[in-house]
Amino acid sequence: MASPHPPPPPRGQWPGLFIAFEGGDGSGKSVQARALYRRLRRLGLDVGLVAEPGGTPLGRCVRALVTGQDGLALVPRSPQVTSAAGEQLASERIQLPLAPAAELFLFAASRAQLVADVIKPRLERGGIILADRYAPSTLAYQGYGRGLPKALVRRVNELATAGIWPDLIVLLDVPVAVSRRRQQRRGKSSDRFEREALKFHRRVQRGYLAMAAHDPERWAILPGDRPRKEIGGAIWKLVSRLLLKHRPQLAASLRPDEGGPPAPGQRGRRSHAQGHNLKLDL
Repeated sequence: MASPHPPPPPRGQWPGLFIAFEGGDGSGKSVQARALYRRLRRLGLDVGLVAEPGGTPLGRCVRALVTGQDGLALVPRSPQVTSAAGEQLASERIQLPLAPAAELFLFAASRAQLVADVIKPRLERGGIILADRYAPSTLAYQGYGRGLPKALVRRVNELATAGIWPDLIVLLDVPVAVSRRRQQRRGKSSDRFEREALKFHRRVQRGYLAMAAHDPERWAILPGDRPRKEIGGAIWKLVSRLLLKHRPQLAASLRPDEGGPPAPGQRGRRSHAQGHNLKLDL
């Protein structure tokens, strides 16, 4: 049987820099993505932050549908709108839950539009893109979580991304129980994915760790249950190294202690979940 994890795609040939944040619900990835965005903006860099699904009008519609609890109402512009058969169209509602394959293709449609309209143009002009979720989320949630064939999910991802893959993927790995407690402390209603059973989220977590194990040069696993500032410091070390590689002229703007992570032989302890992958010591 073919492995669901083929050799990782080559790093992009564009002049820009692409960093994605991944992790389960409540892992803290959105907080860290926003913090990095602000830090890069203070350096005067051309940086954009996108969150999936979203970033385009189509993406926002997909987000409202796939994360909601009550479906999505479709209201005609005018009560006089009629179908091709001459029947008057009434307001309709897309009911939930969606079939897993429908969910997969909706996420892919949102991503394809985001890549074409936002991600690719910025990378081609030398800018930086930070993504709060990208294609790995689809394999984790729809492949591992929903149980769709991983080869199918991988192929759909290939089409949606047009071969554009992050230079760095930061995975914030937290125990599922910790994620649940964080969601409860938010004090706001959970979306449809956050309300899934614990076993669903454990499958998602296993999927992320499996992907990271198959591409250790691109993925960095960080323990998301550590203090926020410590996690941010570890992320900044990784990003600083990429910045210095892509933009050597920034060396004067980075403090001496921000020039990169520890040497490869000192990078950190091994992950308890995947023995051949690494977690950085914070």
